[in-house]
Amino acid sequence: MAFGESECARCRDEFPALGRTLDGTPLAFFDGPAGTQLPRVVIDAVASYYATCNANTHGQFVTSRESDAMLAAARDAVAAFLGARSWREVSFGANMTSLAYALARTFARRFGPGDEVVITALDHEANRGPWLTLMERGVTVREVALRRDGTLDPDDMARRVGPRTRLLAIGYASNALGTVNDLALARRLARESGAWLLVDAVHAAPHFPIDFAALDADFLLCSAYKFYAPHVGILLARPGLLDELEPDRLRTQDQAAPYRIETGTANHAAIAGVKAAVEYLASWGAGGSLRERLVGAMEAIAAWEHALARRYFDALRAAPGVTVWGPDFASPRRAPTVSITIDGMTATEAARLLGEQGLLVWDGHFYAVRAMEALGLDARGGVLRAGMSMYTTPSEVDRLAGAVAALAAPRNDRFR
Repeated sequence: MAFGESECARCRDEFPALGRTLDGTPLAFFDGPAGTQLPRVVIDAVASYYATCNANTHGQFVTSRESDAMLAAARDAVAAFLGARSWREVSFGANMTSLAYALARTFARRFGPGDEVVITALDHEANRGPWLTLMERGVTVREVALRRDGTLDPDDMARRVGPRTRLLAIGYASNALGTVNDLALARRLARESGAWLLVDAVHAAPHFPIDFAALDADFLLCSAYKFYAPHVGILLARPGLLDELEPDRLRTQDQAAPYRIETGTANHAAIAGVKAAVEYLASWGAGGSLRERLVGAMEAIAAWEHALARRYFDALRAAPGVTVWGPDFASPRRAPTVSITIDGMTATEAARLLGEQGLLVWDGHFYAVRAMEALGLDARGGVLRAGMSMYTTPSEVDRLAGAVAALAAPRNDRFR
């Protein structure tokens, strides 16, 4: 199905936060890359869990059994959303970063001197910091270079991955620049070297249909609060792989995957919200199975977001005093996230002035610190980032583009 202006208008009625105003001006939410707003059905699912079956798992009474059933259904829903082969590949955690550090401690029991790990200069620190800790075990960490156009250097990646590589950790899409990485190349290089491939899909999951099985990755990580759900981390692991590893765990916890890496009691209410968010996204698609509906919905929503981001990108690329960072929109495989700098103004100052107009955009490095350093943007306070979501409208995009252009205008023109 298509997702256009009428669908967006209907969708907006389902997100309570979108009704907020600032001094009578509607807020425009371009802050999705740091966390989207929630539809009413997700909020209701969280409240309903607390109101009806708030209990721990594996009990011999009704509310505990209902919690068990909800958690099982949530794993099924996430498996369908991310293209996993089964619910047994889906583990939950507090957030993506916590799961990544849990994996790093696990890998530390397998890796040692002479082993190598490859990371990239483009990634969020959550897909760098955990693997850098492996250096304490004598592991060598190599970094794939970032080019000026915001893409990774494929020749450098091929040089970095070799016979000693045990892990290649790469992002699916950049939360800072919108770059979509060449995962086919990463998969080929990892397989040729016998390394594990780990994909950070945090910034991709809200914007593209993901097929974990087709990616042929060993691990995939993402965060549900980026796709209209509460704060929950998600880990997918290739069938049987977790069972081969020794993560931190209590002797009393379930030793089988996917529970093997899950520590403590999960946030059940938030997971109920994740299930509701997946079902909400599927409601925008068509097909016989949940997976078919999700793929159709995500493809349609992706086209809508891509068109809006390109509209904003093109408007600002033509604006004097504005520099747009990251790849252009010639390829459809680009995340709907646009980052800019404005001559003579820090990103923080610009974000504050735009925020006073009800335009919610982020400034800084967004934890992609190394990318900002590589591009020489760290000394300038990073970039000004706007992200498109399913509820973003063309009029909001035009409003933001106009406000940015006004900020970038020469000061003697700006206040005439």
